Amino acid sequence: MSNHDFTPPDFSTLPSCGDFDFRIARDGTWFYRGSPIGRKPLVRLFSTVLRRENDGSYWLVTPVERGRITVDDAPFVAVEMTVTGTGGAQKLAFRTNVEDWVTADADHPIRIEHKQGDEPSPYIRVRGALDALISRSVFYQLVDLAETRGSELGIWSSGSYFPLGAAEAA
Repeated sequence: MSNHDFTPPDFSTLPSCGDFDFRIARDGTWFYRGSPIGRKPLVRLFSTVLRRENDGSYWLVTPVERGRITVDDAPFVAVEMTVTGTGGAQKLAFRTNVEDWVTADADHPIRIEHKQGDEPSPYIRVRGALDALISRSVFYQLVDLAETRGSELGIWSSGSYFPLGAAEAA
């Protein structure tokens, strides 16, 4: 499944409360009314009701209502990676800033986008249509593990190969 093949459920039938004054910064910090939410269990709870609609908007969705929130980049950040196995049998597991663990595979692909100039922005699909930005230190670990295929640098996980970019640019 490619990153663009996922079709999220239609939450539009739930009553909308409009825009909630929540924002998730690029570094994964959650804000409410401009102030950071310092209680990690509360952020974790909110993250479990976070959804993304077909138009790319983000919503906090409960069984009875929903409200749009602002997400600067990706709603989560992959802050840790563990590696088991080698080669095509290698498995890469990522921990997010909200304590989700996800293993890179065909349903949870790693992808690279070029934003803000020419800097690579690496992501992994976490759940549904929600991604985690892979932190810089974790990305360096990925690059250290990568192999070269012709002029391309890439990484294996769970039998899937994920290109990271041109070997000379990585």
